Amino acid sequence: MLNIRIWDRLRRLDRSCRCLAQTYGCGFDTVNSQRHYSGSGNTTSTKLSKRSKDTAETVIIGGGVVGVSLAYHLSKAGQKDVVLLEKSELTAGSTWHAAGLTALYHPGINVKNLHYYSIQLYGELQKETDQEVGFHQCGSIRLASVPERVDEFHYQMQRQGWNKAPQWLLEPDEVKEMHPLLNTDKVLAGLYNPGDGHIDPYSLTQALAVGARKYGAEIYMPAPVTGLKQRTDGGWDVETPHGIINARRIINAAGFWAREVGALAGLEHPMVPIHHQFIITSTIPEVEALDKELPVIRDLESSFYLRQERQGLLLGPYEHQDKMKMCDDWVINGVPPGFGKELFESDLERISDHFVMAMELVPVLQTANVQSVVCGPITYTPDILPMVGPHQGIQNYWCACGFGYGIIHAGGVGKYLSDWILTGEPPYDLIELDPNRYSKWTTRDYLFKKARESYGLNNLLGYPKEERPTGRPTDRVSGIYDVLLERGAEMGFHAGWDQPNWFAQPGDDAGYKPNFRRTNWFRPVGRECEMVLQTAGIIDLTPFGKIEVAGKDAHQFIDRICANVVPKVGCTNISHMLTPRGHVYAELTVTSLTPEKFLCVTGSGSELHDLRWMEEHKVHGTYDIQLNNVTDSLGCLGLAGPKSRDVLSKLTSEDMSNDAFPFLTCRRMSVAGIPLQAMRISYTGELGWELYHDISDTKALYESLLQAGEEYGVGDFGTYALGSLRLEKGFRAWGSEMTVDNDPLEAGLNFFVKLKKSANFIGKPALIDIKKKGLTRKLVYLTVNTTDVDPEGNETIWHNDEVVGNTTSGGYGYQIQKSVAMAYVPVSLAVPDMQVEVELLGDRCTGTILKEPPVKIEAFRSRAQR
Repeated sequence: MLNIRIWDRLRRLDRSCRCLAQTYGCGFDTVNSQRHYSGSGNTTSTKLSKRSKDTAETVIIGGGVVGVSLAYHLSKAGQKDVVLLEKSELTAGSTWHAAGLTALYHPGINVKNLHYYSIQLYGELQKETDQEVGFHQCGSIRLASVPERVDEFHYQMQRQGWNKAPQWLLEPDEVKEMHPLLNTDKVLAGLYNPGDGHIDPYSLTQALAVGARKYGAEIYMPAPVTGLKQRTDGGWDVETPHGIINARRIINAAGFWAREVGALAGLEHPMVPIHHQFIITSTIPEVEALDKELPVIRDLESSFYLRQERQGLLLGPYEHQDKMKMCDDWVINGVPPGFGKELFESDLERISDHFVMAMELVPVLQTANVQSVVCGPITYTPDILPMVGPHQGIQNYWCACGFGYGIIHAGGVGKYLSDWILTGEPPYDLIELDPNRYSKWTTRDYLFKKARESYGLNNLLGYPKEERPTGRPTDRVSGIYDVLLERGAEMGFHAGWDQPNWFAQPGDDAGYKPNFRRTNWFRPVGRECEMVLQTAGIIDLTPFGKIEVAGKDAHQFIDRICANVVPKVGCTNISHMLTPRGHVYAELTVTSLTPEKFLCVTGSGSELHDLRWMEEHKVHGTYDIQLNNVTDSLGCLGLAGPKSRDVLSKLTSEDMSNDAFPFLTCRRMSVAGIPLQAMRISYTGELGWELYHDISDTKALYESLLQAGEEYGVGDFGTYALGSLRLEKGFRAWGSEMTVDNDPLEAGLNFFVKLKKSANFIGKPALIDIKKKGLTRKLVYLTVNTTDVDPEGNETIWHNDEVVGNTTSGGYGYQIQKSVAMAYVPVSLAVPDMQVEVELLGDRCTGTILKEPPVKIEAFRSRAQR
């Protein structure tokens, strides 16, 4: 009866709130102030208070908290002529009505840096600008009420120790002590971040604006952008009703208008506004009686957050994907003209289940009066994460859009992009936010399906090797996709492609069954490794990014962007593109096809990331070359194992012997009548070839390889087996051992970095300086003594009860029958047989540092035998 009574009251409130759906607002301060409304999305005045500039170094489009943070950081860092254009007034869009949550926690590793910086900045901003920001660092507690969630908390703790922010586990009685209004009967544990809290979005934005103006930035409003035209010098003419501003670069920070701004530049950004609701109660006596503010609560199984709002509570649920609502019509038809500080009609039926669960967790809600309901648009990309950085295929166009959590991201993103713009390279690895992770395969249908899935699964358990099935497959389909499914492929998602992770044979426990411990794929992957080691296996490598560099300056260009020497015609090498400060921007397999044509192969997740870097340096160096992305037209099959030479010899008249076809060479040849480029290289570290061919021939080539290998027992293997085999050989992986956070010397890539070559490759002066100063840490190999859980990377390394480093990759080595990992540790600990501890699900497991990788690659083994 109680719940019926409550919901009868809520429905009456819902009806009354609908009449406020067109109410305009300027945000709300938290705990100490009341929500206040003023103004309109349609600003009545269309005149500027002062004449706008004709030129600018940077024009920022959008005056939400992210855009204003960018203006603040760029101008504070010393950039002159920073201009921000806002179509109506600051905070219009999503900023003004946000719940204002600030969290140090993030399940990913790199995004934690954004959160940490934002919270540090917000804590100092009031002093710097003399503007109240309404920042409340009351802490936050994530609740676990099922055993799997406790495992997740331990998993996140093992990844947090080597990071900056404080975080620790709580017992149920500690949770109760910190939040006395909770019913903790079902609580098994809490994950606590003491620096978390919430902030007033409106006041935060205004304080950043004060700071931006203080340091010289200009903010113009109302100043809608009506046109974008790129000039021949790569700059932009930014058209407004007040005139044209000639800008060296533009940053799209336009919130849910970002799609329309992008369209002015010929781009279609994959993002869609979601209806997000939260409820605010009036004063609750039990809350009013507290002597300190309650921590923010996140009930993950019930999928809602709860925080104190003045002397009441604010409840924000994330509905199931079948109930949530999004503005797909805005994507199709555009944002309604004049929409700025409006709200949507509330729909409490969508969140009724969450409110019932909240009343069980916080019983005082059962008698609370709901004061207001806020339902406004927040922007989602397909994977929730924003788009941050320069865009591929177009010069001097930067993204800072797609934020579903713009308040906590704003400070960090402003600093991150400011540093990148001013130094010419990203300050740290943030590849997961690269706008170029999306491409033409990201259709509107895919966007709608994935955004709905991402919102609805907002608090889903965060397992290692997570896969989400909605919207797959995309238009990017290998020529053997259906065949591989029939053969038991369990797919993983890579930049629009579905690629086999592993294969389930009859009798195996098939399907996606994630776990924090070894799960159903463990033994099948071991079987695949054994096949590759004993005979040969075939892997679909079509998702590799493949970029042709052609033209009279191709050799000179490769010599400039890569730290290795340029391979001779008919040869292949591993090369690294470095940043100006000598860190690893990318790893390429470079093959010289002719004196003026090279094929550069990169990982699937870095295809456009690497192409954009190449485009940038092509322009800077005025090289006469063409960059052709042939990823979608070239298929690639890998054949690896001791019988791979025998299999190919049955299908070609070419001499496949070691003398005729040595390691790291390539040849144009025919296999089973199919013309292709064969490269003798394999990421397994075993004898093998990568066969690049027209994607229309993939199926025929695959079937021929299978038939020729039938007598040897040749079969399929996936990326999980590939990962295990490369770990045992000590092969580094870009994005793990190599990122812009690492230099190649500490990563042990000395063999691939030719400091004595004559070309002044990018990063060379910095690398010489790094070498002169000496290293402070090194990448090491280690075995880890575990039971049913293996390292995967980003685990904390301990020594003498102190955090000393982190793993970068990890897994099980089926050949050596041990868990293996790579890790960065201080040089003083990088000693063979040194023992450290690797944190895994709450246990510190002994790790033993090795002198070298546990298994030598086939080329070295064969050379030793000869």
